[in-house]
Amino acid sequence: MATKTYLFPEPNLEFAHGQCLPSPHDGMGLFGPYDLGRPSQPKNIVYGLVGTDTGVAAFRQWGKILSKAQIHPEEASRRLWPPFPGFEAVTGAVWPLEPAWTQSLDAQALADAAVIKDPYQRAAKLVSFYLDPLARARKRDENFGVFICVVPDVVWQNCRPKSVVSEGTGFRLSSKEKKFRKQGMGDLFDEYDVDDYQYSVDFRRQLKAKAMEYDLPIQILRESTLKPDDSHEFGDRGLTPLSDRAWNLTTALYYKSGGKPWRLAAAREGVCYLGIAFRLIEENKSTACCAAQMFLDSGDGIVFLGDYGPWYSEESKQFHLTGEAAQNLLAGILRTYQELEGKPLKEIFLHSRSDISAEEFAGYQKACPPGVSLVGVRIRPETRGFRLFRKGRRPVLRGTFVQDSERSGFLWANGFKLRLMTYDGWEVPVPLRIDLQHGTADIEQVAKDVFSLTKLNYNTCKLGESQPVTVHFSDAVGEILVNNPKTRKPQHSFKYYI
Repeated sequence: MATKTYLFPEPNLEFAHGQCLPSPHDGMGLFGPYDLGRPSQPKNIVYGLVGTDTGVAAFRQWGKILSKAQIHPEEASRRLWPPFPGFEAVTGAVWPLEPAWTQSLDAQALADAAVIKDPYQRAAKLVSFYLDPLARARKRDENFGVFICVVPDVVWQNCRPKSVVSEGTGFRLSSKEKKFRKQGMGDLFDEYDVDDYQYSVDFRRQLKAKAMEYDLPIQILRESTLKPDDSHEFGDRGLTPLSDRAWNLTTALYYKSGGKPWRLAAAREGVCYLGIAFRLIEENKSTACCAAQMFLDSGDGIVFLGDYGPWYSEESKQFHLTGEAAQNLLAGILRTYQELEGKPLKEIFLHSRSDISAEEFAGYQKACPPGVSLVGVRIRPETRGFRLFRKGRRPVLRGTFVQDSERSGFLWANGFKLRLMTYDGWEVPVPLRIDLQHGTADIEQVAKDVFSLTKLNYNTCKLGESQPVTVHFSDAVGEILVNNPKTRKPQHSFKYYI
């Protein structure tokens, strides 16, 4: 067939009272969140706060910032950085200036733990400082909606997967010793806890995983994020203006506290989207685990962990499940969906960065309920290859879709945004390659659905992301669940993972 080019309009979002607009800033500012006035809406946010004296004081200052309007000082920049009306004006919920529970941590003790050379002991020690207050707070009468953990920047710098502490305390592990400990082998003198080696060396991932045991969504903030002015917007961290940070933090805190900021206006009832993620096991590169995220027409997300197995092929550089593992994965998440009083489904779309093999799809079909249409779609950024350019200096418009066959095309989810009258990126916009690999569907409708799903990131308040939520957050889910296999109480709600 001949190539066709479309320009999709910016998808609408639904806010309070059925009002629809494409921008979350406009919709929340004018009408309020989708659940405004509904019985499920949180009216008064109950939150806990943990951090050093510096971190606690910084967030207390931010509580005041969230309670009132914030406007970018340069009028010309207000289209890109819209004014923030204040937490209550945006959400219809009260943000108390005083948290229901506060725990101040010893800054020196955190600094000392952040320079332990063994990355597993370093992460475990730092996480324990934040986890202990959560455990105590959970025993109180307050029904916490969210817990805010403010961390010094040294924790963020030293507790990531590739962080190396050259000068510190203790000893750096050899590969042989690390493997020995990860296999659960202790020593005669009990000099270390073998459980520490069953969790990720990444502070954020480990804290998110362990906090699930207490049924508490957490918001992790670096102390430097909480600078209370616009003077550092182009500093070392490249912080955005105060109004933008207030918007992002408000949306995230409201969602994690049980609120629903918006939903897709064009959502089709009975249609769900399933993002499939894979993660390699660090100590065994031939073994991987899969996880799935289901996103419903309502915007709610459900997470499910699949089986471990030899899913990765070094030869093809692809992940593939067996038919049985694929069946178990879909059956498990559909069972969880029904336990949460799910409505009857009409269509299920599988979204994956990897190819979906015929064997995998056959396994998914076995778990698919009778009468429900199942479609397998591969979605991945086209990092090398096809590009579009406009005449002049402006890049391709967001929402451009080039259909090159009845089952494939290229979607630009990033690019020049008409609502902002600018392109908020740095490089030539990269398209998403969309391939309809299994099942029957209209490729134009599939692309429109993918485009709409770029607007379901409640962790930030943006017009749209460069990837759909099914693909964009697959790594986040995989990192937390797969890299922390000893997680005691994995949660199914998506708010625990972002």
